[in-house]
Amino acid sequence: MSKPTPGLVITIALLALALLFFALGAIHHPAVIDYLQQLEDRRQLAAELKILARRDALFNDPAAPTAGNPEGDVALVTFFDYNCLPCRKAALNIQQAIRDDRSLKLVFKEFPFLGPTSQFAAVAALASHKQGKYEAFHRALMAFHGLVNEKTTLTIAAHVGLDVEQLERDMEDPAIADAIARNRALAGDLYITGTPALVVGDEVIPGVVEVARLQRYIADARAKANGRLSTSAKLAF
Repeated sequence: MSKPTPGLVITIALLALALLFFALGAIHHPAVIDYLQQLEDRRQLAAELKILARRDALFNDPAAPTAGNPEGDVALVTFFDYNCLPCRKAALNIQQAIRDDRSLKLVFKEFPFLGPTSQFAAVAALASHKQGKYEAFHRALMAFHGLVNEKTTLTIAAHVGLDVEQLERDMEDPAIADAIARNRALAGDLYITGTPALVVGDEVIPGVVEVARLQRYIADARAKANGRLSTSAKLAF
């Protein structure tokens, strides 16, 4: 195949620039803006309906550990993997939100998708709930700076005061595998394909959410629950 001539290359480049400028201009056209808003409204409605349909699985699964206020008026659900580096940053922001809001309930959803080492850590974390040390173990796993694998998981378990032999026995409980399977199914229903991801109110929020923004989402969920929708989060971002 012959090489394109310099003139053809220039023509293609100019055409590409023209298409780019057209796109940048067209996106501000009222009809395009209205269409995009309709798409966003439909997406939001779909998310609200899915969350409503899976409300008990999200907020009230007895196998899901919780923190904060168990009777809180707003529930924040976190999907995470212990080997997901952004999850570790997200966990710090979530901890800050819990400290600042005594009416917030936090629900943990183990969602190990980064392989067998993450699966082992998730099973161990849920097993630690039987010894009453889930939250301490969770925070220690999230604070670890290396790969969370079988060895490091059990080392961290011992460091936070868990009986490791009992932990390993409890990890064999099939109910733990069932709980993780439910979390995966729930994530699929909500189109959550990775971590970190949050659900607060009727919003699914992917990625790391800074504390101030997270607090606005919580405030909106609280206001909506009380019949008064604040638009602060949407106006600010």
